[in-house]
Amino acid sequence: MSEMRVIGIRVEQPQNQPVLLLRESDGDRYLPIWIGQTEATAIALEQQGVEPARPLTHDLIKDLLEAFGHALREVRIVDLQAGTFYADLVFDDDIRVSARPSDSIAIALRIGVPIFVEEAVLEEAGLVMPDEREDEVEKFKEFLESVSPDDFKATDG
Repeated sequence: MSEMRVIGIRVEQPQNQPVLLLRESDGDRYLPIWIGQTEATAIALEQQGVEPARPLTHDLIKDLLEAFGHALREVRIVDLQAGTFYADLVFDDDIRVSARPSDSIAIALRIGVPIFVEEAVLEEAGLVMPDEREDEVEKFKEFLESVSPDDFKATDG
């Protein structure tokens, strides 16, 4: 199992589909996960340090966990089946709750817990970016710093 860090969100064209990009904390593999617009916005807002006037769903979950005294220990992306990723929220006493990776990561960012990916998932879906792509990664990071949550709003049509 490898610990991962969130690089950010990118919008894949021409489908206009958000992609969450994770990178191994102590390695060179990346894991792209296609996610929904709502989760992309929630993750982008948290990464940018934007606090909405009213709690979003993931903020509410964080507040509920704190109010009831349940400590989230970590998030694990545990499986990949037919193109769908599966994750677990892992609480104290190794209590696990199945959740979508996008929701799990949005919650993990708010609470500040680590994100792990099973080795089998990384072997199947992980990507190694060669050194010459480091410039592209830097450009991607610059793009993420300039992106606005409005960029993830669905358009009519």
